[in-house]
Amino acid sequence: MGVALQLYEQLTDAGEDKARARLIAEAFEALESRYPHLPDLVTTRQLSEAELRLLKEIELVRGEIKAVELKLTKEIEDVRGEIKAVELKLTKEIEAVRLETTALRGEIEKSRANVLQWSFVFWLTQFAAIAALVWKVWS
Repeated sequence: MGVALQLYEQLTDAGEDKARARLIAEAFEALESRYPHLPDLVTTRQLSEAELRLLKEIELVRGEIKAVELKLTKEIEDVRGEIKAVELKLTKEIEAVRLETTALRGEIEKSRANVLQWSFVFWLTQFAAIAALVWKVWS
């Protein structure tokens, strides 16, 4: 005979309410001692609620991740823009230095030509002076 049927027979045979209450309390005690983990068991409803809470949290985290991704993407694009601006500025500065270098080369060439011109005049005058001295000495 099953435990539930025995409990039923005991309850019907017990005449007063105190005896019935005692039988019910003993049945619960026997049930708790037989299944000590029974209070820890989760119902399907509790499991579904927990699953829904977790799904909601997962969606919140996904939203936060997307927000962070968008923020990082924007910051990366800003940095790329800054890098391009710096590259453009450096390219302009390099071009300016090249132009200055070309101008300096032109000035150096002019100075070199000027030095050669004055050197030629100096050599001519020295040659003329030496020639005059030689002419005076021999004449």
